Amino acid sequence: MEELTCKTVFEIPVFGGIKVDEAVVATWGIMLCLTLLSLILVRNLKVERPGKVQLALESCIQWGTDLFEGILGKENSGYIPYLMTVGLFLVISNTMGMIGIKPPTKDLNVTAALAILSMLLIEYSGIRRNGIRHWGKHFGEPVPFVAPIMVLEVFIRPLSLCMRLFGNMLGGFVVMELIKQVAPLLIPIPLSFYFDIFDGLLQAYVFVFLTALFMNEEME
Repeated sequence: MEELTCKTVFEIPVFGGIKVDEAVVATWGIMLCLTLLSLILVRNLKVERPGKVQLALESCIQWGTDLFEGILGKENSGYIPYLMTVGLFLVISNTMGMIGIKPPTKDLNVTAALAILSMLLIEYSGIRRNGIRHWGKHFGEPVPFVAPIMVLEVFIRPLSLCMRLFGNMLGGFVVMELIKQVAPLLIPIPLSFYFDIFDGLLQAYVFVFLTALFMNEEME
């Protein structure tokens, strides 16, 4: 239970005291690292004879672009940078356990915030593509009495994203901590590759993939 609790790192003395816990510090640390890496890696880009680092970055970006364009279409490629950014954030967040840092995605507040952003993006994409009038009308289709169910779906989709990510990351964290207590030497090593790497990468992919899929459904 002590490992599952997000401890307060420091307190900001405003509005009666704002407590900043480990998940918030880890989240801001990841964003800072991603920002610095972005500034460093995009320096000295070349059109002719690019270096190995540039080629690797371009290959990753092209892979992500092809993936999301296959779901959203090229006409909606403006959403891809956001989806790729969230995916990269989740990849780092979910695999931080490898270096002994508690993943911020095991905190329900973090996954809920990401899910709310996804919900807003999903609904915005539908309104932007078809107009607010069509967006409002689709809640009553094919028959008006399904409107309450359609309204619930707006909140159920992000809730499923939130709980799936939170449950998997929390479950993996709990299992690894229990195994470390029982057999702290050799057994945790191969299992760590699954829970800290494979499962973390898989959950990051599932989150952004389902977000893009829901966006595509909303824009149809």
